[in-house]
Amino acid sequence: MFEALDGLSLDVLRVFEAAARLHSFTAAAVELGTTQPAVSQQIKRLEARLGARLFDRIYRGIELTEAGVLLYEHVHMGLLDIDAGVALVAGRDQHEVLRVATDFAFAAYWLMPRLQRFHAAWPQVDVSLVTSERSQAMLRPDIDVAVLFGDGRFRQGESTWLFDEEVFPVCSPRLLDGMQLPLAPQALSKLPLLHLRGESASRWFDWNGVFRELQLPGPPSPGPLRFDNYTLLIQAAIAGQGVAIGWRYLVDALLDQGLLCRPLDASIRSENGYYVVRPFRKRRSTLVERFADWLGEEQSRQPV
Repeated sequence: MFEALDGLSLDVLRVFEAAARLHSFTAAAVELGTTQPAVSQQIKRLEARLGARLFDRIYRGIELTEAGVLLYEHVHMGLLDIDAGVALVAGRDQHEVLRVATDFAFAAYWLMPRLQRFHAAWPQVDVSLVTSERSQAMLRPDIDVAVLFGDGRFRQGESTWLFDEEVFPVCSPRLLDGMQLPLAPQALSKLPLLHLRGESASRWFDWNGVFRELQLPGPPSPGPLRFDNYTLLIQAAIAGQGVAIGWRYLVDALLDQGLLCRPLDASIRSENGYYVVRPFRKRRSTLVERFADWLGEEQSRQPV
């Protein structure tokens, strides 16, 4: 049994997995608490043992060869399974805490309504939410995983797409009392618009972008109210104080409950969206991967 593993240690497979995942011998050495030359020697021995080149050395680092990609897929999943089994046996009566960073809007409107399903599946994992509107501060040392908005390029971690940005105007049905729906896009110019300001506005689709995509003459009206975070803006829209830019995945439940409605039929997409970001420095891969997989499963439950 396990003839292919004859002469191979778990340590050398851990070194290969870390180097392949991080695309760097140096980063793998830091994660494993060893040196870059030691990692390089381990990889050379593994390549000699297998009779196959696993990495191409390029100008700015390393890349997996075809054989390396094949081996990584199996070793990565195998180590995850081993780690999960050891964790279950060693801490079956202990609760683990997973620290998740994200912004207020995603936490309030997407994550919180679904967390009970995660707790039902993994009752021994406690999720500690850390919320902020400043994305650059979210991947601090105590954070295990983050869900961040942007273009997917986060220098502090490895990102996986969760969903794209799809937006449309939303407001309280009371604001449109007596109006024939759907409205023509030009009607937006006559309605009070709710705005984000500061850093939040630069990261999210703003009214200038909406007017441009709908080919409306600009600029949009300044609006009576401006907000520092999206959660307060949506609460103002529910209260009938104006029209907000609604994210499909954040406001769907509010639309279903009748707290908000769509005055127009148009939807707008951009290249930005939400990403699951795993900090490079973290080694608690089993718990993080479990949560990341659950996020993907929850996203797949949503109607297309």
